[in-house]
Amino acid sequence: MSDTRSPRSELGAFLKARRAEITPAQAGLGDDGTRRRVPGLRRDEVARLATMSTDYYTRVEQGRVGASATVLASLVKALRLDEAQRAYLYELAGRPEASRRRRPVQRVRPSVQRMLDALGHCPAMVLGRYSDILAWNAAAAALYQDFALLKPAERNYIRLIFLDPAMRDLFTDWEDAGRVSAATLRMETAAASDDPRLAELVGELSVRSPEFREWWNGRIVSDTAYGAKRYRHPLVGPLTLDCDTWTSPSDPDVTFVVLTAEPGSPEDHALRILGSWHTTPEATPTDDLHG
Repeated sequence: MSDTRSPRSELGAFLKARRAEITPAQAGLGDDGTRRRVPGLRRDEVARLATMSTDYYTRVEQGRVGASATVLASLVKALRLDEAQRAYLYELAGRPEASRRRRPVQRVRPSVQRMLDALGHCPAMVLGRYSDILAWNAAAAALYQDFALLKPAERNYIRLIFLDPAMRDLFTDWEDAGRVSAATLRMETAAASDDPRLAELVGELSVRSPEFREWWNGRIVSDTAYGAKRYRHPLVGPLTLDCDTWTSPSDPDVTFVVLTAEPGSPEDHALRILGSWHTTPEATPTDDLHG
């Protein structure tokens, strides 16, 4: 069930999915009076918008030819791709706009753990490749669950969202959280399509979660860095928290996630209550995940 296709084949599938989302009216094309068999743009319409021949675009979509940087730029404009989709397209075409250095093993320095702990009642985590949970503070354990009780291989944020019933119940809008998670994971496949760890994770989620399988096949991509997250916590009730993320300057595959509330707000008070009820886990959260 995992994606094992070549980057060219995946690029074609991605282009097909994107053109299916755009109507002729949105693209500025008039109604030619013919009956349409597809909901979005036809290949010839994409080719016209991208100023290339229909035959050439068809070969690109079918994975029979590569795409130059100029062609990619034309397709980005024709299909109205956002920044995340643009980056994904370039990665699939083998023309990444920024090099990515990947490490076989991800660890968290003790100073990073101290930084998380210093955030007190604000939940904070460090996510690695594919949203593996590398480190967390007591507030994050109080909000989500005690990750120290999980096996290292199970400490994956996206896996928990789709396969853990408690996580499903925690999110007020679980479908939105699931879609964003699937889109975020899809974004990483362009640069690591041959990673066995990624194939294993996608395969497991595709088999065990019909929702993941549907959203994954929709080829939505996202690199959202901030926004509000809404929860219904079994101890303190509804929570709406601001979520901000930062990429590590020393490792682009490491992301810091911090949840905060307006000081003095009911949410801030609820986080403090959670913190006072939670006992800091004795296990060290910096165990290696997958080597």
